[in-house]
Amino acid sequence: MSSHSDQLSAQIAAALVELVAGGEISISLPVAIPLERPKNRDHGDYASSIALQVAKSSGRPPREIAELLKGKLEKLADVAAVDIAGPGFINITLERASQAEVVRQILEAGAGYGSSKLLDGININLEFISANPTGPIHLGHTRWAAVGDALGRVLSAAGASVTREFYINDRGNQMELFGKSLRAAANKEETPEGGYHGGYITDLANQIVAQDRAILDLNLEEQNREFLKRGYAAQLADQKRVLEEFGTKFDNWFSEMSLHDSGAVTHGLEKLRSQGHVFEADGAVWLRTTDFGDDKDRVLVKSGGVPTYFSSDTAYYINKRERGFDICIYMLGSDHHGYVQRLKTIAACAGDNPEYNIHVLIGQLVKIMEGGEEVKLSKRAGTIITLDELIEKVGVDAARYTLIRYPVDTPMVMDVDILKKHTNVNPVYYVQYAHARISGVIRNADELSVPHAVSDFDPSLLNHDRENELLGALAEFPRVVHGAADLREPHRIARYLEELAGVYHRFYSDCRVLPMGDEPISAIHSTRANLCMATKQVIANGLELLGVSAPEKM
Repeated sequence: MSSHSDQLSAQIAAALVELVAGGEISISLPVAIPLERPKNRDHGDYASSIALQVAKSSGRPPREIAELLKGKLEKLADVAAVDIAGPGFINITLERASQAEVVRQILEAGAGYGSSKLLDGININLEFISANPTGPIHLGHTRWAAVGDALGRVLSAAGASVTREFYINDRGNQMELFGKSLRAAANKEETPEGGYHGGYITDLANQIVAQDRAILDLNLEEQNREFLKRGYAAQLADQKRVLEEFGTKFDNWFSEMSLHDSGAVTHGLEKLRSQGHVFEADGAVWLRTTDFGDDKDRVLVKSGGVPTYFSSDTAYYINKRERGFDICIYMLGSDHHGYVQRLKTIAACAGDNPEYNIHVLIGQLVKIMEGGEEVKLSKRAGTIITLDELIEKVGVDAARYTLIRYPVDTPMVMDVDILKKHTNVNPVYYVQYAHARISGVIRNADELSVPHAVSDFDPSLLNHDRENELLGALAEFPRVVHGAADLREPHRIARYLEELAGVYHRFYSDCRVLPMGDEPISAIHSTRANLCMATKQVIANGLELLGVSAPEKM
């Protein structure tokens, strides 16, 4: 869905084409038109530096080009004024009625307002969390549980076909230790060296025994195998349960072990061999990743014939591409920086474009504060803050919103005490309260019989500065969603919603929406009620992209 800025960019581009076609200027036409919202609205609704951008190729001063563009833009029906500032900045003011048409556009589009076709026809595999099935989902996974789900929603809104995938790390030594740790707990023995501690291990072991006491009659090897099998199933079910409660849904749970059992690892190796990047040395099989910028070549199969974890990585990427995904997005933890180049070289070795077919996002750590002190976590020691506990402390909405509202490449702190407050210092409350406040206004409008159908909307009546500010903010939503999808940054949605909530609160303070006392109902009341409904719709759409509820009352 296009915004005012998209339409205006297209109009400026068309004006440049006309000037070139008419022989008035000779320039290299730009790929994109720079356009932004001035912080000082006295400088217009939009500002563009396009004249400065094309001046060099034209050999003429930027102000001359700006003046030529001004002559074209002033003739547009929806443009009220064009001014030139400084060395050649173009400030554009839209007709109020034209700008106010965004209200009608929002109300007619409803939940679809903000969506686009930016990624139409593109299949994306979005892999996130991918925890070991050896313990509960904890704070180390929780950031991706929120951000990954929100990114999937944003990419879908931009037209992509998105498959959300959880890669189950169910192969390797950590799984063996998990089974042995459960067996030891059930038999009241010491935890094996490097094994798993914590109350959840004891609880899970007791649960398995309660379901089948005969498991304790098996020999040591059989017990280890059975405790692993049943513990794995129980832990995976628990991970699915809590993620569902958190509002994070996966389309596919993909087992690492299945890559080996199905022959996908061997298939992947042979495909890479056919590309000419596999070689053998010292009895091992290697992938020549240094051809594509890796710091060293990587072992695929050890000299003893055992496939490495890297062989799983290569097979998994190839499997994704062969399943028809155009772009594979990996969302990894802060301790996986070394994987970025490694994964990109896998794509290159497979004959793909590593700058297009594979994107790797690294999420930094989250600290949780309560009572002014950091709450420590350690999965091995058993003192972990689980997702269940976080939900219990602050609720799903507050946890999700807070985890999403920061760029993932920066560390963040969650202050439980702030997130429990029902005040404006709590960002999620601030945004949700705006939605609830508008819902109350609409309920009052109904009680007063103020008509507020789209047919009752008269854009020419919206001429207050606060109305203009709110209209401008509403018109920006499609561009914000577009940017969030293009840059893989869903935090842009949260920050936009906070700004929009502030703009609405200022509008509400300065522009009375409903009649007071015996004041007769007029067209301005109906029009402002429509403006309120449009704002409510945009807030609801934005919160939906974050997987956060939009309450009618608070």
